[in-house]
Amino acid sequence: MEKESNLAFIDGQNLHLGTTQNGWKIDHAKFRIYLRDKYHVDEAYYFLGYVSEEQQSLYSNLQKAGFIVLFKEHISTLKGTKKGNVDTDIVFEIMKTIIERKDFSKILLVSGDGDYKKVVDYLIQKNVFKKILFPNRKFSSSLYKHISWQYYDSLDKEALQHKIGYTQKKREP
Repeated sequence: MEKESNLAFIDGQNLHLGTTQNGWKIDHAKFRIYLRDKYHVDEAYYFLGYVSEEQQSLYSNLQKAGFIVLFKEHISTLKGTKKGNVDTDIVFEIMKTIIERKDFSKILLVSGDGDYKKVVDYLIQKNVFKKILFPNRKFSSSLYKHISWQYYDSLDKEALQHKIGYTQKKREP
């Protein structure tokens, strides 16, 4: 049997908000290893809203951890005010991938956003969907409640948090 070679598409904002709302923060290097070891992810595309000078260390750390970092295009005058919504970019890249590439087994998505439900259903139908990983099960879209258990998992399990992140320490008053 051929070695499984999967691709991951990560909604960076959703991952960040989903984990921090739950009181912990992801360690990107550990998360990339987890994706490789558990889900056989060879390429992991990490989508971010916009480029900011203050975030250069984050971008560098993501690249060092082995993520392929992709940014949402913005008109320069809107960069400071526009929300970095990457949903359509991710859907586009997923669809482009399944049309143009044959060198992968399945696609894994990291987000709890319901905007991906239609593409998830399509990928399942085409038998190229591995799993959707919810950063925070409590805040994942109710659109996924009818999806079969084999197609989703959650990153907010306590044992997994210890494996791929670190717990934020509460500041003393």
